[in-house]
Amino acid sequence: MAEVNSDQSSDQEAFPLMSSVCSEAAREELVNECEEQFAQLEKLQNEIILCEPENPQEQSVNRLITTEAELKQWLAIQPKLLATNPEVLLHAGKQEMLKLYSELEMVVACCQAKRDSLRETQKREQKWLEEKQKVLIAATDHVERLKMERETLSEHSVFQDTKNKIQKMKHYQDRLMETLGDLLENYFPLPQNETNSSKKKKNIPLHLNEDLISLNEILELLMNKALESPHDPYVTIDDRFWPPYIEMLFRNCIAVRHPENNFKIRLENFC
Repeated sequence: MAEVNSDQSSDQEAFPLMSSVCSEAAREELVNECEEQFAQLEKLQNEIILCEPENPQEQSVNRLITTEAELKQWLAIQPKLLATNPEVLLHAGKQEMLKLYSELEMVVACCQAKRDSLRETQKREQKWLEEKQKVLIAATDHVERLKMERETLSEHSVFQDTKNKIQKMKHYQDRLMETLGDLLENYFPLPQNETNSSKKKKNIPLHLNEDLISLNEILELLMNKALESPHDPYVTIDDRFWPPYIEMLFRNCIAVRHPENNFKIRLENFC
């Protein structure tokens, strides 16, 4: 009795699915067929071992020939079912179908994950495409607007606009020069001959050159010279240039002397 129970428990461990869903007769039939097949395999294995020659080289050649013959035989014959019991075949088919169903579920889950990933990628690409299209539309509109402006802007209008700008600049320059002249005339007037009594008290010469030029004229000469001949911006000074004015220009870094000729001055480089 104990041996029967141990055999049944070993059969249940070897065939867990069959023991849970098949009848006792179907399970015993399947076990008997498996034992027959195992017995036949053991018999064939023992015969092969006894037939093997002692020479290793001949043994290898015989094994190769036997394997090739067995391969040809298996390719030629039709596979047969191990069990012919319909109940066993039914439950074996169910087991294979459940295994296939599980594998297909895994494939479906992978496909769904891949589909979701592709959808997210498509959304990002669509958003990027829409942004690029907006940029392209804006750039196209800007180019069209520039073309229209260029077509409407004639050569005469460009010339007239440049002329107006030049006139404005000249008018602004005249105003600046006029303001500068008024400022210099008020704060830096030309020296005048004073009375003999005052000159004697101050111990200065009694006579001033009547051809003295104003500070405004000195600056105008220096600026015109710098613009007309930038390669030689020096102005030669003579008796018309009042020395205090020249000295003031030097001290305030407005003008500099020629390095080799003290009678030549020019405007300081303000760049």
